[in-house]
Amino acid sequence: MNAMRFRHVLIVLAICALAACGGGGSSTPPPPAEPPPVQQQPPDPPPDPPPDPPPDPPTDPDPPPDPPTDPDPPPDPPTDPDPPPDPDPEPPPPQGSTWTPNVFLPAETFAAQCENPRSGTDPETGRPYPDIQGSTLAENNWLRSWSNNLYLWYDEIVDRDPGLHLTRDYFDLLKTEELTPSGSPKDRFHFTFTTEEWIRLAQSGVSAGYGVEWALISRTAPRHVVVAYTSPDTPATRAPANLARGAVVLEIDGVDVVNATDAAAVDTLNAGLFPDGAGETHTFRIRDPGSDTPREVTLRSEFVTLEPVQHVKTIDTPTGTVGYIFFSDHISTSEPALIEAVNELDQAAITDLVLDLRYNGGGFLYIASELAYMVAGPVPTAGRTFEELQFNDKHPVTNPVTGRALTPLEFLPESIGDSQYRGTRLPSLDLPRVFVLTGRGTCSASESIINGLRGVDVEVIQIGGSTCGKPYGFYPADNCGTTYFSIQFRGVNAKGFGDYADGFSPNNVTGRAGTTVPGCAVADDFTRPLGDSEEGRFAAALAYRVDGTCPATPASMILRDFPAAGAAAGATLFPADDVALNRSPLRENRWLDKLP
Repeated sequence: MNAMRFRHVLIVLAICALAACGGGGSSTPPPPAEPPPVQQQPPDPPPDPPPDPPPDPPTDPDPPPDPPTDPDPPPDPPTDPDPPPDPDPEPPPPQGSTWTPNVFLPAETFAAQCENPRSGTDPETGRPYPDIQGSTLAENNWLRSWSNNLYLWYDEIVDRDPGLHLTRDYFDLLKTEELTPSGSPKDRFHFTFTTEEWIRLAQSGVSAGYGVEWALISRTAPRHVVVAYTSPDTPATRAPANLARGAVVLEIDGVDVVNATDAAAVDTLNAGLFPDGAGETHTFRIRDPGSDTPREVTLRSEFVTLEPVQHVKTIDTPTGTVGYIFFSDHISTSEPALIEAVNELDQAAITDLVLDLRYNGGGFLYIASELAYMVAGPVPTAGRTFEELQFNDKHPVTNPVTGRALTPLEFLPESIGDSQYRGTRLPSLDLPRVFVLTGRGTCSASESIINGLRGVDVEVIQIGGSTCGKPYGFYPADNCGTTYFSIQFRGVNAKGFGDYADGFSPNNVTGRAGTTVPGCAVADDFTRPLGDSEEGRFAAALAYRVDGTCPATPASMILRDFPAAGAAAGATLFPADDVALNRSPLRENRWLDKLP
């Protein structure tokens, strides 16, 4: 998708969040139909279900599907003498082809035959782009053949004439239409990026924004939007903004966040929360944690480098030293930071680890394997499978992307990333158990850590909410400047288990649960900083390790101060899992890179 389409996706996702259209998931029945944002406020929908590489890297999908595009507008009536020119005219769809249903030529037959070929040098390879002049039909034929060969459920795709659709629309059709037993779409993870965007974020962790992640706690008016966490030295954390976890957003560019319902207002909110690029300036009225007095903050977006590993610390307890790591993204830059964090905790001789993955949507699978090794150490992991990839039945023994024999990905004892640690032995904590803090934003590669450790009998204790449920992945594929993500494999652990499409859930969770894991259902606590030993989920982990008990607070609900704009603070109960981060699909998937 181009930059404008990507922005459209984010805007629609945010409108869904801010105007209560509900989200995709696999652990609960599908939400009611999306109400248009201009309608009067409908009743609150049920909580959303848990959410949640370049060739040689697959990804774990869970991006929400692209929203349907609006049909072309009708032509101007003949009485209109001078209609204004369309600033971004929509090209007409192709007019049919010599398509033969269920007959497929190799994808290579159509590769790099582009409607708009790129020129210049590919920064990934250092060679000229392979693009030649082609057509929309050629691009669609490439997608059709590529999907038929690699898509995990290729036999569930309805074969349609590639000559009747625009490329971006045709890709949306190349997936299964089946539902899971819970009634959710079987494939919620089908999406695209411009190749330029994909490379920039996947390799360097750079994206346009303020360096803040917003938590959408209440999606319908009265809405509740707070700061979930920030990255250091970004517009959000520099003076005079100084945003901190738990700060409540009351207004954006003069629009009431809590109560606004009309479409124009929602557009303003989305534009402020999720800037399209660098250099945008937006004004926020916020209420800081512990304060009753709102203040005004002006934020200017810039290209922000994510800080995926933060708040590394130790807590001394009567029963030993406990380590804590907040880990938000399996991106390339996280590998050296994780190695340094584990070295620090190893030197502190910790007896337990609390690994905070509540907002970690996934990323490179090799980093998940390395981190799992660093937690467990060499004894339980030596020669053992971390994750085995299973492709469709056309490829039972060979990886169809790399051409190599399918062999399980083992726990990696050495660094294979592009950092100063490449080729060196990884440190390890040698722990028989780990406490993992989770939520609906815990997806893909993060779930692989849980599943992989459980496969070699390392005890995983889950504190928080159900994870999103993404046991699938894919290799990103570039063609004509668009990188496509389509489910190509599922992952299973050393015991052959990978059936967690409804996520992992603490065993005392209420309502629909996924694969249950020992631990406690605990709501996200925005009254305390991440890494604070009194923060709800961290505190529950510390308590559980002493006597195996969970907090008395009801497992699915938590009492929260909810100060509306211009009103006195009140108390409102929010579901434990009813917290969403409006994040790029790129940060909520599993990718394979540096791997066989």
